[in-house]
Amino acid sequence: MIKKLVASLALATMIASPAVAGTVKIGFVTTLTTPAAVIGKDMENAVNLAMEHLGGKAGETDLEVIFGDDGFAPDTGKQATDKLVKQDNVDFVAGYIWSHVLLASRKSALDAGKFLISANAGPSQMAGPLCDENFFSTSWQNDQTPMAMGEVLNKQGVKSLYVMAPNYAAGKDMVAGLERTFKGEIVGKDLTKWGADAQLDFSAELAKAKASGAQGIFVFYPGAAAGAFIKQYDQAGLKDTLPLYSVFTVDGISLPKLQAAKFNAVLGSKITQEWDPSLDNAANKKFVSDFKAKYGSYPSFYAAQSYDAIMLIASAVKATGGNMEDKAAVRAALKAANYDSVRGKYTYGNNNMPIQNFYLREVVADADGNWTTKVVETVFTDAVDPMAAECPMK
Repeated sequence: MIKKLVASLALATMIASPAVAGTVKIGFVTTLTTPAAVIGKDMENAVNLAMEHLGGKAGETDLEVIFGDDGFAPDTGKQATDKLVKQDNVDFVAGYIWSHVLLASRKSALDAGKFLISANAGPSQMAGPLCDENFFSTSWQNDQTPMAMGEVLNKQGVKSLYVMAPNYAAGKDMVAGLERTFKGEIVGKDLTKWGADAQLDFSAELAKAKASGAQGIFVFYPGAAAGAFIKQYDQAGLKDTLPLYSVFTVDGISLPKLQAAKFNAVLGSKITQEWDPSLDNAANKKFVSDFKAKYGSYPSFYAAQSYDAIMLIASAVKATGGNMEDKAAVRAALKAANYDSVRGKYTYGNNNMPIQNFYLREVVADADGNWTTKVVETVFTDAVDPMAAECPMK
């Protein structure tokens, strides 16, 4: 009887106590195949570096990362997310380069009660009407980076622009963001084909841009399209007659290739972003230095945001002792953003999007002659994205 009583009390204690996971699993969805895998690899490298810096643990809790390949396609991304949620039973789903992939995958993660952390994609819908208490971002809402560029153009007295971007969710958001702040005239606009068979010949569009009389050209072309666009822009000799202003086109991934090809037109060009390798804080210095030592190049903003995604997750796991059953406590720990971000300290808005600074950056050569970027000025301080007002969470 005594043995039975002791066993019953032990069982009752186990049931009453919070279930603390021995290992917290993180699913990370990115592009690991197709030419766009150049971005996914940078993100994967940053995730692995973050895990190395953490020693694979958050406090006393082990962390495990399982990568999923979205194949640069919404359907494939959703399938990868479904596998992570249903078969691997991850606690967090993170990553996502592309807005259309994240939009296709969001319900798979959120409806299953998982925490969803975007390390890049920032579709306006998910910052506004589709905001969710379990969705957080370590990047931005799509409109914000081009909004900062629009403000820069106003200060520089640019009165007219020709605009080019790919025809998908993020491309449309980028143009909308520019139009939110740019006070001049957009004299022409081309939204080009996107996806696995994306348009990479921009000769017709560049000819139109040159003939438009615009004072500059604004573009958003991530991944492989960036190199194709810059090459054709350089070969067309447009640097002096049609200055280039871009977002998410010139970065730590594309710059080594542009330098190797001697596309000097990109030197001195201006871009906006919430992070830069030159930001002067301890976490960023360690991240950039260790990334360069391990992988032989500067990290991109994709890498920086992916590194932060793992560190954010680790901070929440540590704060809750790995107890993933207490969703409210995990949510509160994520909201606190109590970790050393490579961008410096930031907070979260009502829609769980970062409230943070945005910078104007210039493409320069570093002391060793390698092309990189440096901060020229702060464009926005503690910027709240405009879609926060449309999020029903308070």
